[in-house]
Amino acid sequence: MNASADRDPHRVLGYRGYATRWRALALGRVLETHGVVPWEPTHGRWHNLLNTVRRLASNPMPRARVVATIAESRHELCADDEGFVHEWLKLPEPLVEDRWHSLDLALDLSASCAVPSSVSQVFVPSPHAAFGVISDLDDTVLQSEVTTFVRAARLVLLENAHTRLPFPGVAAFYRALHQGVPGAPANPIFYVSSSPWNLYDVIVEFLDAREIPAGPMLLRDWDLTSALAGNVGHKSLLIREILDAYPWMKFILVGDSGQEDPEIYAKIVAEYPGRILAIYIRDVSRSVGRSESIALLAEQVAVAKSTLILAPDTLTVARHAAAQGWIDASRLDEIAASVRE
Repeated sequence: MNASADRDPHRVLGYRGYATRWRALALGRVLETHGVVPWEPTHGRWHNLLNTVRRLASNPMPRARVVATIAESRHELCADDEGFVHEWLKLPEPLVEDRWHSLDLALDLSASCAVPSSVSQVFVPSPHAAFGVISDLDDTVLQSEVTTFVRAARLVLLENAHTRLPFPGVAAFYRALHQGVPGAPANPIFYVSSSPWNLYDVIVEFLDAREIPAGPMLLRDWDLTSALAGNVGHKSLLIREILDAYPWMKFILVGDSGQEDPEIYAKIVAEYPGRILAIYIRDVSRSVGRSESIALLAEQVAVAKSTLILAPDTLTVARHAAAQGWIDASRLDEIAASVRE
């Protein structure tokens, strides 16, 4: 092992994925370690900035050989040119449903920089779940101000998982969606976002700190090519993969008006007739023109026998979900109190 490898040893980072009884999606990346310092209450913006720079500066290990192990089943994988692993694993024995399962990722021992393994998790939904939720993160769950570049950059660079803020009521509403009605199995929540994989640990820590239900995390590789390609293809592909994995499950899609979520979701409704119960869009643009274009999309969605609601706050969509019987109506008081706070 050379000196540079000693300074920046490679490691495998495992990401939360999802699975069926007979297949599991392995998600991870092989990167150099750059010494991100765990958060402490005394940390200020300088620590946050330094950690963000370290995350963004982590160099991938292209074409790394990775071994994935789940339920005593071993699989040899190869990372792509950016060090990413995104591969479905066929399993010899079925996984238990309505449960998280550990998935171990490690560099192959023949690699030049063998390191300890990383344990990630995959979730297997119950076939009796009433629905699944596919949610955006930025400006849907997490206040990010992505429509204003300078403000968005400041939040990413200078804040951390404990100082970033969720939208009022989101945590209580997502818990209600996840728990559904009394006596029913948990409804899975999948997070599909254009946030970079470099911020994965920040997002997971944010969700945990705010008691927002854990779920599979599908983020994005940030480079010049992906930036020029835009957001539509990335999200559409990941959403289709989820829908195809669970052909029996219906879904609620949650996003915001700041980017292309309404257009992406409306197209999904057309492509998967009868599969989308509703689309909830948080109005963050506050633009008359944008509201009018979303109203036209809502008409198209209604023709396809689904619903698109453009809402100013969380309570509006929570009331709709309760009226449809998707969440326990008794949770509305908790959601309303959270919005007021």
